[in-house]
Amino acid sequence: MNFWKRKDKSPYPRSFAKRLTWRIMFTLFCVMTIVSLIIFLIAWFTTFAQAYLLTDRILLNKRANVERILAEVYAASVNTVPDIENSLQRPDRVAAIMKRIVELNPSIRSCGISFRQSYYPQKGRWYCPYAVRGDSDSIVMLTTIGGLEQDYLQQPWFTEAMKSKEAYWSKPFFADTDKKTPLVAYLMPIHDERDSTVAVLGVDVSLFKLFPQYAPPPGSTPDDATPWDAENSLYYFAVDSTGTFLMHPDVRRVINKSYFDYARQTPGTQDDELGQDMTSGKTRPTGGHMDEIEGETVMVTYHPIEHTPWSMALVVPYIFIKFFAYAFGGFLLLFILIGLIVVFFAGRRGIKKASRPLRQLAASADEVAKGHFDTPLPDINSRDEIHLVRDSFENMQHSLTKYVDELREATAQKAAIENEMKVAHDIQMSMLPKTFPPYPERTDIDIFGSLTPAKGVGGDLFDFYIRDEKLFFCIGDVSGKGVPASLYMAVTRSLFRNVSAHVSEPALIVSALNKAQSEGNDTNMFVTLFVGVLDLHTGLLTYCNAGHNAPLLVGRDVGPLSCDPNLPIGILADFNFSQQHVSIDSGTTVFLFTDGLNEAEDSSHAQFGDMRIWELAQRLLSEGRHQPQTFIDTMVDSVHRFVGDAEQSDDLTMLAIQYKR
Repeated sequence: MNFWKRKDKSPYPRSFAKRLTWRIMFTLFCVMTIVSLIIFLIAWFTTFAQAYLLTDRILLNKRANVERILAEVYAASVNTVPDIENSLQRPDRVAAIMKRIVELNPSIRSCGISFRQSYYPQKGRWYCPYAVRGDSDSIVMLTTIGGLEQDYLQQPWFTEAMKSKEAYWSKPFFADTDKKTPLVAYLMPIHDERDSTVAVLGVDVSLFKLFPQYAPPPGSTPDDATPWDAENSLYYFAVDSTGTFLMHPDVRRVINKSYFDYARQTPGTQDDELGQDMTSGKTRPTGGHMDEIEGETVMVTYHPIEHTPWSMALVVPYIFIKFFAYAFGGFLLLFILIGLIVVFFAGRRGIKKASRPLRQLAASADEVAKGHFDTPLPDINSRDEIHLVRDSFENMQHSLTKYVDELREATAQKAAIENEMKVAHDIQMSMLPKTFPPYPERTDIDIFGSLTPAKGVGGDLFDFYIRDEKLFFCIGDVSGKGVPASLYMAVTRSLFRNVSAHVSEPALIVSALNKAQSEGNDTNMFVTLFVGVLDLHTGLLTYCNAGHNAPLLVGRDVGPLSCDPNLPIGILADFNFSQQHVSIDSGTTVFLFTDGLNEAEDSSHAQFGDMRIWELAQRLLSEGRHQPQTFIDTMVDSVHRFVGDAEQSDDLTMLAIQYKR
């Protein structure tokens, strides 16, 4: 029936473009719904994971600042001790050293040396030269303390330091000058020539200097600070070995309160255990733990401060992390929704535009066609533009009948064969990898391959792909040449892809190919084949060689890969193929080739030979030019120069794989 003679105005009321658009969008919507859910979950867990890593890095940076200041104090103290001990007979000189320590070290607030009772009889029972930084950091005042009201001889810190054999950090205390500045001192025993302890050097550091983030503004006191609200606050705190606060956003807690004073007020034991871990010097860098501190669900990261009995922690409320997780996932979902809308309108417009030529083609073909064609066309039930194309081609078939015999007589046999050979060549080449580098996003592997058939089509093949972070590859040479060999090659390559998609052992892959090719092999054709599987994580190369040339390993040196003597596939169906493996060093290039390379002949029938291949590989390795494409391009140029004008006698196929992990 001729559709152009239909009397109804809309013979095809259903639009092909509209139907295709809605089908694509429905499928895309279903897929993207699942993908969106997965992405949201990934975003959720990723946000939590990144929060753990970020808080740990932030805390380590803060801790590093504290440790830097403590190291400066330690260095200033240790480096001054020899000068003090050499000046013990000169008390005024010792006092000058105290002032110099404070002047040269901005991190130090004050410094004093407390001598044992009546060490200098002329100075009296007490003698403690003491240098302190004034309100202006550039002014250092020197004074002497000690007396009935400042009897340091009876203070526990002095008696303990005199008995100690090593220097240590004291417990925190408030400055005597204002009773409000929290300090900590590095106490060092001073010895005379007889190695007797005669004094204690104390170097004071303000806790506000160590932890400046919560220090009160200049001129104010901790009592002037705004009351701290623990709810929804991200904050740091530090404690000593007894749990006493060295730092806290509520500065009124510093020295005056202990972490355990607040932990005991909560019914749970999580915060108690956390405090025990901190005061015992344990570390929690990133672990995803959620704790309860003062009734709030938080994530706590803590580290001990090196060379001190202190620990520093960062507290992040759970609501902070949850907010960023929802925000991150929500933005991803929003972008996906916008993408779906854009795809819908762009896709509909594109499909409508793509289907327009079909109607034009139908109209043109119907105008050209002027006859009948004998071969029936399949029936098409859909009432859309495709049906128009079918009807137009039916008219064209009828009009071309009278030209069939003339075309058969006019077309030369040779031209037909050459055209078929070209199509076969294009089909064969399309089956092989042709995009290099094949994995530009990867830095652990570089691959390049080349196949030059001796005729229009050939029997050589190579292939590769990555599955489960393993590179599956093969190279083979079919017996014979021309179309039969190319068909055999195509079957072998397809079998390799199908079998290796489910099997990871090279010997099993080769055995499956051998069994399939041996059954019904009436032409007695066979193929030499090398199959390898390279683990891209470890560099382990597992392989099976079925009668093929042994590949070259070009890395630390050049040498052939050890291969067991197995039969080619297609000869004996039940042959048991052996499997081997070797570890590949990073930077090693595996060079595979067919006998079209080493058996290439010049005009005098001299062969290129294995020795020339090895020598060329040695030269490229010594020059550092054994990258796959450079290696193969150089090898091809060398073969062409050697062969000269002689006709190519066999297919030339090469594959180079460089492992670079």
